Amino acid sequence: MTRKAPAPAAKRAPAALRPREIVLGRDACHDLSTALTREWLETDGAGGYAALTVPFCPTRRQHGLLVAPYPGQARRHVFLQRFEETLEVRGRDVPLSTGRYPGLWSPHGHQSLERFEALPWPRSTHRVGDVVVTREVLMAHGRHAVLVRWRVEGGGGSLRLRLRPLLPFRDADALTMENAALHPRVSVVARGFRARPYVEMPALEFTVAGAPWSLDADPVWYRRVEHTTDIARGYEGHEDVFCPGVLTLSFESGSEVVVAASAGAPVEDPAAAFAERAAEREAAWNASAPGLEGRLAFGADHFLARSTGDVPWVVAGFPWFYGWGRDTFLSVPGLLFSRGRVEEGGDVLEGALPFLRDGLFPNRFGEAKEDYATVDAPFLFARAVRLYERAGGRGARVRGPFLEALHAIVLGWERGNALGRIDEGGLPRAGTDATNYTWMDARIDGVPVTPRGGGPVEVAAMWVFLRRYLADLVGRTHGTAAARTLYAEAQRSAATFLARYWLPALGRLADGWVDGRADATIRPNMVLAAALEWTPLDAAQIRDVVETADAVLRTPVGLRTVDPAHPQYRPRYEGGVVTRDRAYHQGTVWPWLLGAFVEASLSGYGSGPAVVARLRALLDGLSPETESFGLGHLAEVYDADPPHRPGGTFAQAWSDAEVVRAYAVLREARP
Repeated sequence: MTRKAPAPAAKRAPAALRPREIVLGRDACHDLSTALTREWLETDGAGGYAALTVPFCPTRRQHGLLVAPYPGQARRHVFLQRFEETLEVRGRDVPLSTGRYPGLWSPHGHQSLERFEALPWPRSTHRVGDVVVTREVLMAHGRHAVLVRWRVEGGGGSLRLRLRPLLPFRDADALTMENAALHPRVSVVARGFRARPYVEMPALEFTVAGAPWSLDADPVWYRRVEHTTDIARGYEGHEDVFCPGVLTLSFESGSEVVVAASAGAPVEDPAAAFAERAAEREAAWNASAPGLEGRLAFGADHFLARSTGDVPWVVAGFPWFYGWGRDTFLSVPGLLFSRGRVEEGGDVLEGALPFLRDGLFPNRFGEAKEDYATVDAPFLFARAVRLYERAGGRGARVRGPFLEALHAIVLGWERGNALGRIDEGGLPRAGTDATNYTWMDARIDGVPVTPRGGGPVEVAAMWVFLRRYLADLVGRTHGTAAARTLYAEAQRSAATFLARYWLPALGRLADGWVDGRADATIRPNMVLAAALEWTPLDAAQIRDVVETADAVLRTPVGLRTVDPAHPQYRPRYEGGVVTRDRAYHQGTVWPWLLGAFVEASLSGYGSGPAVVARLRALLDGLSPETESFGLGHLAEVYDADPPHRPGGTFAQAWSDAEVVRAYAVLREARP
């Protein structure tokens, strides 16, 4: 049979021909059905962020200009949701902001919005007659503070901008209602004012630079603010938001003002802080590559953060994920190694070592109680260590703490741990149909939607990889004799893998091994197994796996999670929580799987120019997706059937990271 390399997705403009910039013009800005589905993101490198829609109208409870944790509280809170902005020009009040209430848009500031630029940071341009107002948003780095700069051109005289800060002061995953416990007063300080609605939370410090200002106390509740995206996702979507008063800024044409809001010490000089951060971002933007790879690589820093103890970690996704072990180990290679920041990635891996217990890493980091109910995180750690080494990481680190950790993982599984043990064939056995320890972990009423207990194929393949890598490391570090037993165990595990998982009559891998039987369901996990270095499969078998995935699972935006012919296939990821969870891994497409698809394709077909070109075209085809949901980022998931609408988080670390890594793999491929 003549084998063909995977065909590219439907033709789209190559990434190199598409500008890195993401710009929405007047028509798109005025069309709320478009503008409200485009979300931008800025982060502070400390776990906090700013994120809103193009017209700065919140549609999710997690939206806000300042969303961050605070000392003693790991969870993020929405401190400043937005400003209600009114421009006073020639005695007329013109709104620049947009709000949503039940059955009502108020005010209609989007009607003056002429242009929105998402990169290198959010920039809005409003036009009111001959007056042009530009609004820009950046976050200070390493602290929880947002910087908003307004610039006014035209008008021929003095103008005034009135800002009403809307302060939810609540958990980012909750909602708030008008209540008597709130303290409505604000305090005027040297360069601004301070608001502290609740004594158990820190004050919000506002400082102003660049224009005369005044503050008028006018406490009021904005009732029934409506979050339309939350409602569409099956959640309660109405809340009351408090505003303490009106900040009035006086402008002359050509002048600019910066307002900083900080959950902590006030920003002493907001204008200087904005200029410093803008210079950093501009330099990074100018240094980034063209096309999609450049966009995603530029945005990679959004997922990187340091805790108060200066421990580096990865935010799994925005706006609601925190630090997850599985996501961290999958994302670090693309977020850092592929961008030449190898030792920073090594720092993240080393920072996770204190959490290693009985051969397990937690799925959640940094919460009050670490969750160890994930079977694949330790094996993904091993893969990340290997990629760190291949990227040029320090040998002393690999042969020291990382080698010790790999030994601990193997020993923990050989002894048995809370999730499973190594069986008589030399492969992991973990969980039952009542548990779901792999990345396909959706549950409804405590019952797994995609039960994969026993021996998931990618877990078995990663165990073989770990044993083989450990043997290789020990051999290079301590000599061949010391590694002889380890090599033998790796070979035994590989032989068992082939005997259990390879389905010769079907020409592909099973998805699992349960109670002595192979689960022949077609899922993308077989691609993860085929893509690994030291996979037990030979080149012909890898090609068979890729062909099946290409024919059955591949879409223009990633791989489906199950064969469309499967009786539980769900073509749409939509509706309420239960409906979405039922579809999460039963068809729904995940972009991060393209990293493994690219690797397996190169392993099976070689890295000739035609193969590389086809795979690059597949990646380039994702470029429009970074313009239609999370601006500059790829979504967590997409519908299984066309038109493959985005869903889940609007910016997902492993989606971006694995595509960035795939570009690097193709760039480094040699015929």
